[in-house]
Amino acid sequence: MSTDMAAEAIRQVRTVPVHRALPRLAKDPVNALAEFGREAGGEIVRLDLGPFRPYLVTHPEHVQQVLRSEWTNYRREGMFWRPLRRILGASVLDDGLPWESSRKILQPLFTARYVATLAEEMAKTIAVRVEELGEYARTGRPVDAAEEMSGIVSRTVIRVLFGDRMTREDGERLTPAYDLAANSINFRLLMPFMPYNIRIPGDRAFMSAVRTVDDVVFPVIRQARVDPGDSVDVISVLCRSTGGDGGAMDDRQIRDALVSVYGAASESTAMTMAWLWLTLDAHPEVAARLQAEVDSVVGSGPATPEHVPRLRYTRMVLQELLRLYPAGWLFPRMVMEDGEVGGVRIKAGSEVLITPYATHRLDEFWERPMEFDPERFAPEKQERRHKYAYFPFGGGPHQCLGQHLFYVQAPLIIAAILSRFRLTVRTPGPFVPSPAASLRLKKKIELDVSFADHARGEAR
Repeated sequence: MSTDMAAEAIRQVRTVPVHRALPRLAKDPVNALAEFGREAGGEIVRLDLGPFRPYLVTHPEHVQQVLRSEWTNYRREGMFWRPLRRILGASVLDDGLPWESSRKILQPLFTARYVATLAEEMAKTIAVRVEELGEYARTGRPVDAAEEMSGIVSRTVIRVLFGDRMTREDGERLTPAYDLAANSINFRLLMPFMPYNIRIPGDRAFMSAVRTVDDVVFPVIRQARVDPGDSVDVISVLCRSTGGDGGAMDDRQIRDALVSVYGAASESTAMTMAWLWLTLDAHPEVAARLQAEVDSVVGSGPATPEHVPRLRYTRMVLQELLRLYPAGWLFPRMVMEDGEVGGVRIKAGSEVLITPYATHRLDEFWERPMEFDPERFAPEKQERRHKYAYFPFGGGPHQCLGQHLFYVQAPLIIAAILSRFRLTVRTPGPFVPSPAASLRLKKKIELDVSFADHARGEAR
């Protein structure tokens, strides 16, 4: 390329000035980033936040460049990752040998084939836990949507990770501790440049939650090391595995791997389930069709793995939910060497923000992007679109391991609930996402629980 042509290829980056960026980000950071991306039509945007000036990358071509084709130059390092490493540890979040070693061990445990071997046990665990909703139906007490969905999902994920090695009591300590850590990290994520020697709101609760997670997980690891056996649960496999240096993984490496996978697997499903009931309440026609499919395929239950492939509309609803409300809503990256994205020069040390929440709302790649329409994912109607126009599980070498687990677990949970109960939203809107580590609800959402007609007689 000639010097003149090269000069023409480099363009001035569009910048959102501080007086426009800060107020919008302070009010609603999740939607603000999506609005900046839509206003720019997917072009690179630089956000002027005073001393901190990250680049917002939303165009699928540019997302693919950062997450896949040039991923080694855009690493999971920098100020955004420090708060997460305090709960998840380093191995799974790093880009070097510890990450490669952990990924190599964990990846075979989350293939579609391997997940299928766990599905029967997952279905049984879900059925037992969902049946506990009957107490709310009998008493008329509402349930906290996020808390209840998290409880159902976590019980299932704990079974996959720990088998029968973790007691229900310890599981019920782990789940709220992780939830507390995920919620109390908000200020650190919004102010990643704040030094750690300065206490900010949420720090004390966060560290207390991390201690509880460690108090629960480390004893289970030590017990599993004594007799890892030949079980297929993840902790047993990790205890039998060797690290990148050929030696056994130490307790800390196993702990980091377990907590990271627990967070990814439970957060994605639990938060999607929480958003589901709000979305069904706002779209009764979708709710009716979803209910009709569960009635036809599952009947009065129980939901089994054999039902999952036939729950086609359920899968479409889940795919559309992940488009509008991706649990992993923000993927920050640090630039290692000077580079160029979308004709914009980006210097080493700069922060790049990638958010599926924004890309999934771009008018250039989605028809009626703000509307909830599961039909866009009907197999016979699938539009040809860029692979990275839709990436709720991330992309490239760091794509989430839990994708196959999600598409078995989530339909089983929906079918188990709708075959026995009816959930209605009690809390009035509007519903705003919270800028936590995952896409959580900003306020508590209460659901009323009632028995399905055919289950009412059994409950008496």
